[in-house]
Amino acid sequence: MVVTGGSARTTALRSGEPEFARLWQLLQPTYTGTERVPEAWAEGRYPPVRITVVWGQTGVGGWPQTNRPPGGDVAVEREDQLFVAADGSPWVRTDPAPDVEDDDIRWHRAPRSAYERLAVSGLLGMSEQQTVADGSSPSGTGPDDGRLWWAVPGLALGIAVGAGGTLLIRRAAARQGAGPPREEPRQELIDL
Repeated sequence: MVVTGGSARTTALRSGEPEFARLWQLLQPTYTGTERVPEAWAEGRYPPVRITVVWGQTGVGGWPQTNRPPGGDVAVEREDQLFVAADGSPWVRTDPAPDVEDDDIRWHRAPRSAYERLAVSGLLGMSEQQTVADGSSPSGTGPDDGRLWWAVPGLALGIAVGAGGTLLIRRAAARQGAGPPREEPRQELIDL
């Protein structure tokens, strides 16, 4: 499963699909080594995440490990995150066991050609014209520019509708004869 960094858009890919093959070439999930990263990155001050990939395997589990029939469970094998350095080189941050809380984090450079092929395909959340040599978006456009214009009018409309609805309900409840019937007994329980 691929989660795009800025938009949180998810895409599920399966083995045999062309995008899966490109992603495999970029992230190299069988690579077990690690490379030295800048000191700021080691302290947690790295560039924004482009994509997060959770590698899973379907069709696992079943009796006797679980109380489910065989083949219905999913195993999470590893998590990879793609970053782009200031010089434009793509880096992969790997957690080989995301379900275990440990400090086994590995870094390695990814092939730039594989990154460029995947960026053009749109899987990284950028269209072809947004992809720049350093991996950033064009000048002045961020992930939220032009997308939140509706927030202020929407909030104002929501408050107005909520206040108006509250006034109408209170007015209807204050009318004579509103509410449940007042005469007793309203219902009678018959014991058989």
